[in-house]
Amino acid sequence: MSYFRITLHRSAIGLPARTNGALASLGLRRRSQVVFHPVSAQIAGMILKVKELVLVEEVERPLSKGEVKAERTPEKGFWVERRA
Repeated sequence: MSYFRITLHRSAIGLPARTNGALASLGLRRRSQVVFHPVSAQIAGMILKVKELVLVEEVERPLSKGEVKAERTPEKGFWVERRA
């Protein structure tokens, strides 16, 4: 079974209540928040209403909170790209 990985990329401040309702029904409240929903026509329709605000990927399985956090955390240390 496939899932949509939906990330709120842009804020909905100042947009119509209908748009905010679509985001709320998807479970998105904050920027950069990630939610997973199974692929279905109903979810795809909600995504189309807010397509300018979200980033959508199709994934094989939903990730846990810890896995999403680990993806966003940069690697420890630093790299010198070029000496001045």
